[in-house]
Amino acid sequence: MSEPIKIKDKTVLKGLGFDSFGQGSNSCEVDVLDGKIVRTRPFHYNYKNAYDPMEKNPWKIEARGHTLVAKEESLLCPFELAYKLRAYSPNRIPFPLKRVDWEPGGDPEKINAENRGISKFVRISWDEATTIIANEIRRMESQYGLTAILAQCDGHGETKSIHGPHGCQTHLLQLLGNYTQQIRTPDSWEGWVWGAKHVWAQFPVGQQRQVNMLKDICEHSEMMLYWGSDPEAMCWGWGGQTASHIAYHFDKLGIKNVFVSPDFNYTAAAHPGKWIPVLPNTDSALQCAIAYTWITEGLYDREYIDTHSIGFEWFESYVMGGIDDVIKTPKWAEEICGVPARIIKAFARDWAAHVTVISHCNGGGYIRSAYSHEPARLEVVLLAMQGLGKPGSGQFIYFQWQLFGMQSTNAGPRSSIIPSIEGCYHGIDQAFIPESFIPKTLIPKAILGDWSEENPLKWHSFTHCSLPASDQFDEYQYPVPGASPIHMIWTDTPCWTTCWNGGNEMIEAARSSKIEFILAQHPWFENDCLFADILLPVNTKFEEEDFADDLLNGFYNHIFYEAPAIEPIGESKSDWECVLEVAKKLGVYDELSEGLTYEDLIYRGWEKSRCADNVSYEDFRKNEYYVIPTAEDWEEDEPGLHAFWRDPQNNPLDTPSGLLEIYSPSLAYNFPDDEERLPYPRYMGDGESHQESRFSPRAKDYPYVMMSNHPRWRVHANMDDVPWFQEIETSKVHGDDGYPYEPVWINSADAAELGIEDGDIVEIHNERGMVLGGAYVTERIMRGAVNQDHGARLDPLEFGVADRGGANNIICPTNVTSKHCAGEVTNGFLVGLKKANMDELRARYPEAFERKFDAATGMVISDWVIEGDEE
Repeated sequence: MSEPIKIKDKTVLKGLGFDSFGQGSNSCEVDVLDGKIVRTRPFHYNYKNAYDPMEKNPWKIEARGHTLVAKEESLLCPFELAYKLRAYSPNRIPFPLKRVDWEPGGDPEKINAENRGISKFVRISWDEATTIIANEIRRMESQYGLTAILAQCDGHGETKSIHGPHGCQTHLLQLLGNYTQQIRTPDSWEGWVWGAKHVWAQFPVGQQRQVNMLKDICEHSEMMLYWGSDPEAMCWGWGGQTASHIAYHFDKLGIKNVFVSPDFNYTAAAHPGKWIPVLPNTDSALQCAIAYTWITEGLYDREYIDTHSIGFEWFESYVMGGIDDVIKTPKWAEEICGVPARIIKAFARDWAAHVTVISHCNGGGYIRSAYSHEPARLEVVLLAMQGLGKPGSGQFIYFQWQLFGMQSTNAGPRSSIIPSIEGCYHGIDQAFIPESFIPKTLIPKAILGDWSEENPLKWHSFTHCSLPASDQFDEYQYPVPGASPIHMIWTDTPCWTTCWNGGNEMIEAARSSKIEFILAQHPWFENDCLFADILLPVNTKFEEEDFADDLLNGFYNHIFYEAPAIEPIGESKSDWECVLEVAKKLGVYDELSEGLTYEDLIYRGWEKSRCADNVSYEDFRKNEYYVIPTAEDWEEDEPGLHAFWRDPQNNPLDTPSGLLEIYSPSLAYNFPDDEERLPYPRYMGDGESHQESRFSPRAKDYPYVMMSNHPRWRVHANMDDVPWFQEIETSKVHGDDGYPYEPVWINSADAAELGIEDGDIVEIHNERGMVLGGAYVTERIMRGAVNQDHGARLDPLEFGVADRGGANNIICPTNVTSKHCAGEVTNGFLVGLKKANMDELRARYPEAFERKFDAATGMVISDWVIEGDEE
């Protein structure tokens, strides 16, 4: 009789979500055999049968003959199942690296800044690397002051606690005395923060209070608008397939779906409903025409507007042409947004006839375009016109429930505890506001400009998404009085060039001699790592021991112990360990580490998790997890903005008036001359900051409007090297040369006019540069629009000119959202499109096309590292 096949040596728990900042999700059971990861499975909420299942207080929502119940295991998506491949990626940084022609000390002749991204790297020891880093920090301190060091430490990546990531270096820099911090702008919430907050406040990010919205929708909603929303693609990295599970349940309930988007996206393809194609960044014209239809046909709640808002008369006058002599009819909107007038009128009437909720998934082009504050404000106004807050209406966010550890962002049944990892967290302290900071969108301008205390770069707002709208009226500057401009960058988030607007300008900044030293720590050689002077190799989660939480899964909050699955790859260390190694050379190791072991930190994580009264440390370590019960009285929580709808005087909003401010007196007072963000919402095409509409003179040369979605097969810039995904036609298009090109969605009729066939390599271009992509010819995108997902890895053909990998952020607008809004603009911009002449490109860029790549994963680090005898 044969021996049973051994399938694993051990199972460890890991959270493989990508929210970062200590907010975990996508809990998994990871099986290991012979020191290698062999499979990833869903985490069962009764793992090891450690607890009585009823202790969780399982929840259910019964409505319309159907029951939605809490799942008994995590709903994993392909990301978690394939993530083990990233641990073994051929693009892992195996050991510390130094750029061959860079020397410390700041001598322009020896730093060779212009060669960043061109010259290769040589292996050095950890001792040599950390000695150089420590000496450069001390040189910065003595020569310029510590504000000369810029910490780039934000973004979505692996979610860790003890090991960060994103911000471990700030703990060291704070201990040393000072630094300059890159501040993440609202990103996934740009329009909500810069626009909607001025209408309805809604802490933290300008989206509607979510309490019990899931139950409210199940019981009362009749129609759901997926406005630029794609839960089948955008939610995977933050909550697995919970959003998909819920969307299918809404279908069972008979809720009518309408998809408003330039593309027939993955959710529209998977669920029944009506698709209304709208050209990128023209939603505000469509919204104004809907308002016109309601006003002229008496299809809105005038009594609600009178009692719950101020300033509607300004908006009504604008829509009816009283301000600019242009009546915002459906026919007017048709010319702008591409939606036929008859469809606009039918849509408006259908909306008014049904109890309607608008769903979002955060991010996406709808809210990250030029003047994105306009569609955000207009959405709130339209919701108000139909009685915002009444049962079944309002705004629904499909994922990131309990964002920032807040109950107000949770649409599902309330948990009895929202856990915290603050006791052992070494990532960025988001509550800390440093003396010197620069919004992320302004980093290139800050580096390249001749700024000084007498001639500073100025902007409004700290720009963090969670601050109140009043923060947007405060002015800040770089450099702050008495501080030096930046001369060193320490990044644990090396994806600026491929995730933010104006990537080519950032490349120019990274190659400026003003920056004397760039230090990057990262697991993989990708994107901004090309421009580093020193590279430190970082572990993946699979190689680390940690304490974790999961509060974004939508079913049960839990805390758990993460044992290492495998040994560190190469000489890699965790983000926290990288910083501690530098601290040793600076003589502050004991102060920074506090003398705590990992066991001490795990204990402290449990102690301050808010769960210590519910589970002992001994039981927690024995069972490796603790699932938190659903609150007993969760059904009693009043949903959404129902209390405001019911009684606005006794349940006011956090606006200055307590009501919906359709006209904002605060904007009028603080920015009386701002022609791009008026006190009331409107359609905004071209203005002082942007000329990206089809009516711009630029459209003659660049006639297509580019949309750049959150990718289905990546999380921003994460996982662009997973070979399983690259076999999928909407993930990569493999050219005749075997290279994996980023897909470009092109309407069939547009492709025919341009002589482009499915699978051709194409150029997307404007005056800011050109990127290549693989043609995906389809009816799933409307004419006049093209789509290439953002986040593809940078693979330059020529800096500032052309990229092979499809990193289209390098050709995004360089200007921010609008005059007083320092947000990103990564969608809805003008481009030209043509079939690429590959023979001509190979002849023009022979070295770039000769670089080695892996057909299954793309560019590889081996082509960038010089062996000892080659140096």
